[in-house]
Amino acid sequence: MKFDGIGKKIWAIAEGYIPSKSTGPDPEFTSHETACILNTSNEMAEVEIMIYFSDREPVGPYRFKVQAKRTKHLRFNDFKDPEIPRDTDYASVISSNIPIVVQHTRLDSRQAENALLSTIAYPGNL
Repeated sequence: MKFDGIGKKIWAIAEGYIPSKSTGPDPEFTSHETACILNTSNEMAEVEIMIYFSDREPVGPYRFKVQAKRTKHLRFNDFKDPEIPRDTDYASVISSNIPIVVQHTRLDSRQAENALLSTIAYPGNL
């Protein structure tokens, strides 16, 4: 079976929230949000992420590259210039020059009983 270039060029994650508190050792148990990106094509994916808020202007684009036939996990906690504020609701739109697959994961470790959520992002029409 051939998996060259599966996915879409636009993805949305309507829900985002990075808790400011964590329980457990860093970095494994730091509360975080992650976009897991899969590139099955034979070329590098050039990815841009825009962040949207309910009470302020969007920020971004944050730019990343995902090598051909590779995966990359991007922690929203690590985004700089500007840093995504903690304890703030946000959403994201992820675009790529080629089709990719995006999965969203959150680790909430504010208490010792950790919560992990993972879901496929919403694929756009491209």
